Amino acid sequence: MSELMLSLEQIEKEKGISKEVIITSIEKGISDAYNKYYGKNENATVEMNRETGEMEVFAAKTVVENVEDDAIEISLEKARMISKKYDIGDTVSVPVTPKDFGRIAAQHARSIIIQKIKEEEKRLLYEYFLEKEKDIVTGVVQRYVGNNISINLDDKMDVLLMENEQVKTEHYRPKDRIKLYVVGVKQATNDNQEAVDKDGKHKKNKGSKGPKVIVSRTHKDLVKRLLEKEVTEISDGIVEIKSISREPGSRSKIAVWSNDPNVDALGACVGKNGNRVNNIVDDLFGEKIDIITWDENPAVYIENALSPSEVISVRVNEEEKSARVVVPDDKLSLAIGKEGQNARLAARLTGYKIDIKSESQARDAYDDDYEYDYAVGVGFDSYDDGYSDEYEYDDEYRDEEYDDDYEDDYEDDEYRDNYDDEEYSDDYEGEEYQDDYDEEYQDDYDEDGEYDDYDDADSNEDDDNSDK
Repeated sequence: MSELMLSLEQIEKEKGISKEVIITSIEKGISDAYNKYYGKNENATVEMNRETGEMEVFAAKTVVENVEDDAIEISLEKARMISKKYDIGDTVSVPVTPKDFGRIAAQHARSIIIQKIKEEEKRLLYEYFLEKEKDIVTGVVQRYVGNNISINLDDKMDVLLMENEQVKTEHYRPKDRIKLYVVGVKQATNDNQEAVDKDGKHKKNKGSKGPKVIVSRTHKDLVKRLLEKEVTEISDGIVEIKSISREPGSRSKIAVWSNDPNVDALGACVGKNGNRVNNIVDDLFGEKIDIITWDENPAVYIENALSPSEVISVRVNEEEKSARVVVPDDKLSLAIGKEGQNARLAARLTGYKIDIKSESQARDAYDDDYEYDYAVGVGFDSYDDGYSDEYEYDDEYRDEEYDDDYEDDYEDDEYRDNYDDEEYSDDYEGEEYQDDYDEEYQDDYDEDGEYDDYDDADSNEDDDNSDK
């Protein structure tokens, strides 16, 4: 076997690139080179011997009675010297290997092999990460590139974790291993893509056609995938994750449900001594995790979602997707949470806008007939004028395809923090923190005179009672 064929077999073993794919590329490339040197009118093909690596050139010629163009025609007499089966109009493959063809083939074979190896490596990378799309990969922090972070994924390729996909409370050092959610993978198709150099500046990267992998540490499905990998009952289909709401780096709420009455969904997710949920907390650098039980009764579901606070009553209007909740006077701050976080996450988790009042506030705000009629799950048809309907939550994640203009986001030497307000950031509608919500939420309780002076210390003490 020739040295060339031995080299191709070694490439196949080490890089996983088929030897036949490379040979086919060599045949095509050298065929083009032959036609360039010996005339484009000659329809020549190159065939490589799979054992010896030797190459021969064959030209396809039509059998005619009188030859007018020797490059594409052959006489009947000469054709029958090759095989007596040929007749007028048949196509004959005629050997036309020139004497110095070995030199020409050697010049082109090397460059063709190198080019094909690069193309196949990029194709294999794209296929590998395409299978990881909407899943978790392990990344190793390499270095900071401006405000972005270069991450090596699965020891296969480097990507950038963009600033707006980073959790603001997390700080990384080189060699740190972190879990990342693959938001999307796209195959680059243009030859003049933009890349980022070591100083964080953008430059043209001609000829690069590698895959573009978009990763995130803020996506709520990062928590979902971590839980799925940690809890075998979820991967087996016994326990189901119904909903997730998340404020990255701070707190997440997860609603779970068991399809088997003999399996406790909450206990399966928490694990013995909390080991399962604690592993997820470690992967999220201390982010708190509240796991609650989903219920088909929205009133019960909302009560569970407001955990760890006690709830006296929940009244639901399913048509308006809203609920009035009454909690004990001493549990109001716990139900609302620090800066309204507990109520906000519960509303996103359940899909209901929630009005929370203490028992004494409810007596003042609602009709006398309602005063002693608190019961979880009892519905109502209309609200009193005192009911506030300000708090609407939209946690719908739009699973849109990535726009072909993704590369354009790397312009003017800085990355657009929200990619494009009309494109990529819409994918996270409902996930963005609504900073102005806290002021609105606070004002609603100022009017009652009960929630005027919220004590951070009390809230922190309440938060410590929450489930991890």
